Amino acid sequence: MRIGTIQLQGPLLLAPMAGITDLPFRNLCRRFGASLAFSEMISADTSLWASRKTQTRLNREGEIPPVAVQILGTDPGRLAEAARLNVDLGAQIIDINMGCPAKKVCKVAAGSALLRDEALVARILEAVVAAVEVPVTLKIRTGWDLSSRNALNIGRIAENSGIAMLTIHGRTRACKFSGEAEYETIRQVKQSLGIPVVANGDIGDEKKAEQVLKFTGADAIMIGRAAQGRPWIFRHIAHYLASGEQLPQPRPAWIGALLLEHLDALYSLYGARHGVRIARKHIAWYSRQMQGAAQFRREINKVESTRDQQQLVRRFFFDGRKGEKAA
Repeated sequence: MRIGTIQLQGPLLLAPMAGITDLPFRNLCRRFGASLAFSEMISADTSLWASRKTQTRLNREGEIPPVAVQILGTDPGRLAEAARLNVDLGAQIIDINMGCPAKKVCKVAAGSALLRDEALVARILEAVVAAVEVPVTLKIRTGWDLSSRNALNIGRIAENSGIAMLTIHGRTRACKFSGEAEYETIRQVKQSLGIPVVANGDIGDEKKAEQVLKFTGADAIMIGRAAQGRPWIFRHIAHYLASGEQLPQPRPAWIGALLLEHLDALYSLYGARHGVRIARKHIAWYSRQMQGAAQFRREINKVESTRDQQQLVRRFFFDGRKGEKAA
């Protein structure tokens, strides 16, 4: 699949997820077969960029290219300027967030709330596309609620505005993450547009990935929550799509070694104190399918030093008696 001038090596993408898809996690997912990994969303309000959180999100040192950055906002001029600044900082693809269902985002009419104003959508897309020479992509939901699914209209606006790729999460904003994602809308949009369309939502294993690709006809699929604590999911899906065979699940010691590598990258990016706290959620995800995980999480959440955190991880994952079933 091509996104403008950029050729991707496969049909598996990592979704942008606030507080999750930071630089260490993106690089891990890329290493395991994600052909593109989107950054956490960055506000178009540049007055907020001096904060530690945003400065960390703007750090792309050592990132595996192509570098894809998602921006969030409602003002066409500010979004265009944010796109330009991110390109200056190394972004090779700019993605516009019109899919986030979070209340704090929608109450300021950003994210998926923008789907209610198609005229504003057009102005935003045209402004950002005109502002940068790199490909601009768009991520949306199927609509604001079940009575106003307008993904096809938004898709046509996107294509006419010069958007290079459209990603659709198979839920409305009102659905948030409840119920099951529906793919019929994605299928209809794909059949109607000439630009690449990516399917997103509830793709958690190899068989579901194959089913969604076949049903929707999408050019690629985007993995979000299923990659949390499982960055190797991209390798497993790619292998299944190519061969029809499922790879065995990794053993605890292998997972533990990968987690320790992940922790080192988190400490390096965030510093020891903050890195330990950021790491807790990742540790919980890596360990969730293992026997004794609940007690392990209680212990790991009490420690404050990198040494103690790593020591507990080694003790838990490298104990050969660990099972594969959830606690």
